[in-house]
Amino acid sequence: MARKLGVGVIGCGNISAAYFSLAPLFKGVEMRAGADLDLKMAQARAKEFGVRAETVEQILAADDIDIVVNLTIPAAHYDVSKAILDAGKHVYSEKPFVLSVKQGQDLKKRAERKGLRIGSAPDTFLGGAHQFARSIVDSGKIGRITSGTCYVMSHGMEHWHPNPDFFFQPGGGPILDIGPYYITNLVQLIGPVKQVAALATTPASERTITSRPRYGEKIKVTTPTTIHALLEFENGATVTFNASWDVWKHGHAPIELYGERGTIFVPDPNFFGGEVSFTNRAEAARKMPKWEHAFSVPNQQHPQGMMANYRAAGLADMALAIRQDRPHRCSLDLSLHVIEVMTAILKSGETGKFVAMQTTCERPQALSPRDAKAMLA
Repeated sequence: MARKLGVGVIGCGNISAAYFSLAPLFKGVEMRAGADLDLKMAQARAKEFGVRAETVEQILAADDIDIVVNLTIPAAHYDVSKAILDAGKHVYSEKPFVLSVKQGQDLKKRAERKGLRIGSAPDTFLGGAHQFARSIVDSGKIGRITSGTCYVMSHGMEHWHPNPDFFFQPGGGPILDIGPYYITNLVQLIGPVKQVAALATTPASERTITSRPRYGEKIKVTTPTTIHALLEFENGATVTFNASWDVWKHGHAPIELYGERGTIFVPDPNFFGGEVSFTNRAEAARKMPKWEHAFSVPNQQHPQGMMANYRAAGLADMALAIRQDRPHRCSLDLSLHVIEVMTAILKSGETGKFVAMQTTCERPQALSPRDAKAMLA
């Protein structure tokens, strides 16, 4: 078997624990080092997961690091990914991997010049529930998708995150922070987007942190926190997408897709598992029988109970794709198109005009139960 690709992490904050703990589930990758501007954070993760604590410069120069996972804040993603590519290493980034199409196109050129790969979260669309939904769509059971609805609404991150400031700054907000899960899943189910329109508002200009250790601190809100968008897809489907951090409770399903022959109800794409329901024509919606998929098996305890969490699946798929000389599913073109959709939504919210897409992409290859099982160590 070919050697595993060595992985280093830049940015040892909250999300790094998921990568360090879950990457060992997969073939083809080995977590070896972590770096952070705060060396103490890197040292803490290194001790926790048995990897090296290094400086950014050391990781970029390390001979045993093939892929660097960029877990810095969104505003730093472009500069850090550029440095990784310039150091001759593949990049796998947390979402959003850049904040503009221009930045993404620059990274694409740099990667192509050096024969390197760029991948990006989210990879939750590889989860068993969403691949089950994909199989139903691809089977033709609901016919051509003509429309749909998406809702991701809550009351923000200041209630639980220890340092929520960046969520409310440009590069954050519900569109760029949570939107990637929904829009990526829509693209893998329906295909690329043609144009968008939106209304965007900021109901509260200031938020009060109610999490520890900064309980009671005030933070400024400088990006829209309630967005009502309309997406037209290249196949003609139109989907309403509402994203907000100004809603306490709501009763909407995460994703409903309406086809010529039926309707499919897709669970929250922020998670790998969940329940898929389907109705054919006028019949009542019914739960689909259990689909045996490795990435829908509950493997982690959460406040809601045992849940399926396979973050790092996209990273592992990219590593295997490099070895197998095939496209990886969490691809640059997919991520760049999703970035354009999201930034176009925000632009439309500012201008009040429809915005047409300049990028497109192929739907990522489906991940069958057999393929998912083969990825596990």
